[in-house]
Amino acid sequence: MEIKQRVLIVDDEAAIRRYLHPILASQGFFVSEAADGQEALEAVLTHRPDLIILDLGLPDMDGIVVTRRLREWSQIPIIILSVRESEQDKVAALDAGADDYLTKPFGSSELLARIRVIQRRQAAITNEPIYTTGGLTLDFPRRLVTVNEKEIQLTPTEYDILRLLVTHAGKVLTHRQLLRQIWGEGYDDMHILRVNISNLRGKLEPDPARPTYIHTEAGVGYRLKVLDEGKT
Repeated sequence: MEIKQRVLIVDDEAAIRRYLHPILASQGFFVSEAADGQEALEAVLTHRPDLIILDLGLPDMDGIVVTRRLREWSQIPIIILSVRESEQDKVAALDAGADDYLTKPFGSSELLARIRVIQRRQAAITNEPIYTTGGLTLDFPRRLVTVNEKEIQLTPTEYDILRLLVTHAGKVLTHRQLLRQIWGEGYDDMHILRVNISNLRGKLEPDPARPTYIHTEAGVGYRLKVLDEGKT
């Protein structure tokens, strides 16, 4: 018997919870709910969800605070749902450790698509020493990168950036996260990041001006697009 995945909805609006609950249940999730930050933190310990859908505007604490607290001890994927649309809010949430950010109002089909991306990424990280999306393949044990079966020579820095993007495929990595992970804490030279991304696209992309794999999230960072059986 297949074990259902568990999802926790955290939103102080009962109408949002009532809207999401049947949608997620119809996809085979066991759904639990929380109406504020403290209740959410307790529910994570009680229900051990596989995924958290989190609003930022909670009555007792900001959702970014909840995200930071969870990231002190847990890597459960977190999708932010919020009316806040500014780049600053998105960057803050992603830097705090959120896996994705969707602004309200949103379509259920888009939310479910984002969830599928996270599920595929988790499966790839857990089970596959070789990651493939579209024509791009990264063989982790051999540090080998190919595009349409042709080996691509990358510099060590370019490889590290690609490896990081692949490890978080489908997730936006902020400029700050990439700079910190690749060059170290406190490094803030955006120019060198842009140059390396440009060089990486030049080697990987069929058309670097219209990237297939490495997509720019304007003002926020970069995302490795997950291509699933021809779907983008």
